[in-house]
Formats: sequence, C-alpha cells, structure tokens
Amino acid sequence: MKKTLALLVCGLLWANILKAQQTQYMVFEFIKVEKDQLFDYIEFKDLMEKVYRQALNDKIINGWDIWRLQNGADQGNFQYIMVTYFNDPVKMMNGLEDETMIEYTKIAYPHLSEAQVRTLFQQALSVKDSPMRLYMRQLAETNDDFQFKPGVLASFDLMKAVEGKFSAYEKAEIEVFKPIHQSRINQGMMGHWSFLRAALPQGSEAGSTHLTVNLYKDYMQFFNAQAYEDLNQTAEQRAAVNAGLNSRDQKWIYLATLENVVR
Repeated sequence: MKKTLALLVCGLLWANILKAQQTQYMVFEFIKVEKDQLFDYIEFKDLMEKVYRQALNDKIINGWDIWRLQNGADQGNFQYIMVTYFNDPVKMMNGLEDETMIEYTKIAYPHLSEAQVRTLFQQALSVKDSPMRLYMRQLAETNDDFQFKPGVLASFDLMKAVEGKFSAYEKAEIEVFKPIHQSRINQGMMGHWSFLRAALPQGSEAGSTHLTVNLYKDYMQFFNAQAYEDLNQTAEQRAAVNAGLNSRDQKWIYLATLENVVR
C-alpha cells in the first residue's frame, strides 16, 4: 500500500514537472520604426534572426517571430510586433543580455572583428523603439499542426477582463471559445488559437490583462473565418458565448503578417 501511494505521489509530481516545462511564456514587443529607418530595419530583422537562431540552438529560447502590422488602433505608433518564446518565466524575464547577443552576432558574422560586431549590433538596436512590452503566460491552445512560415496571418486581440469577472472570463475562453476555434480549425477555416494571461501582476488601470492569438495560413482562410456563423448552436451555447463576451472588453485588434521566424 505504501509503495503504491509513493508511486502515485511520484507520478503526480512528475506530471506537474512536465506540465510546468510545457507551459509557454512569451514576450511581445510592439516596435516603432521611423519612416526614414524602415530600410535599415530590414537589416535589423535579418541580424536578429541569425542571433535568435543561435539562442534557439543553445536552448535559451523556444522560438522567435517578427510580424508586420497591417492595422491596429496604434498603427501610427507601431509597425512591427516581435515575439520571443520561452519555456521558463525566469528566462523570459532575464531575456537575452547584450553581451550574449553580441557573442551570437560574432558567430553569425565570423568575418567581422569584435569592434565591427559591436558597432553593427549597436546600429541595429538604434533602429527600433519598443514603447510597449507584454510578458505573457499561455493558458490554453488548440490541437493543431500549424506551420509558422513567412506570409501567414495573425490577429492579436488584446483583452481586459471586466472587474470582478477575471475567473469567469478565463473559464469562458477555455471552456466556451476554445472549442469554437477548435471546430473552425477542424473544418480548415483557421490555423491555430491560443489564450494568454499577463505574467506580471497588474493594477486596475492596466490597458489589457489577456491576449488571444488567432493564426491563419492566408487571407482566404482569414476572411472565410470572419464570415463563418455556426447555425447549429443551441440556445444554451449562445447564452454561454454572450456571457463570455460580457466578461471582457476587447481593447485592440492587431492584424499582422509574419516576416521572420525562428523555430
């Protein structure tokens, strides 16, 4: 009996460890680039792709993307969104230190001297400004085999849970909206969906508390998804959807195209 109990406890502990390791953390950087520096930003993206690929090889990150914004409430302020993926909240908060990135830059450009590498790195960083950064923890995602590659579309929806309905909102996203998105994916009308919560404590004045990421392989799939209406929903299901919608405020929606990706 004691042996069985010990095995059960060990199994639960191991399951919790695996779950913690599988939890994904993401940093979203909303990037502003001046019009006269847009050409320089192309070089910055290429440099960062090489740097973050080295970081992926060293298992410091899980992945990295750069998305070009198509629209959004602050389109004049932001032109790109850079997303870095981690499997650990500490790694997420520490990020990549400048010296580490410089070492990776040396690997990416072995023909350059150290002085040239440092100059290149500093010039690259001076191109962008990141006035908004979000640290997020993934709570749920759909079951799919979506392939991240340049050209795919994303809708980044910033949400704010209504005061007093934080738990109700998260429950609605996971229990009501996730199955709806999974159904669309199963029908080929969507690529992927994930639901994220701010990983850092925020006060009542925070602009957003959650984020949903909706991915599509192309514009055809995107517009088909917008036109889709589930006529088979029961009255109970419609009531659950409406209750979920009333538990949050959809602050901003950013439509973006993937330009650079490291996986």
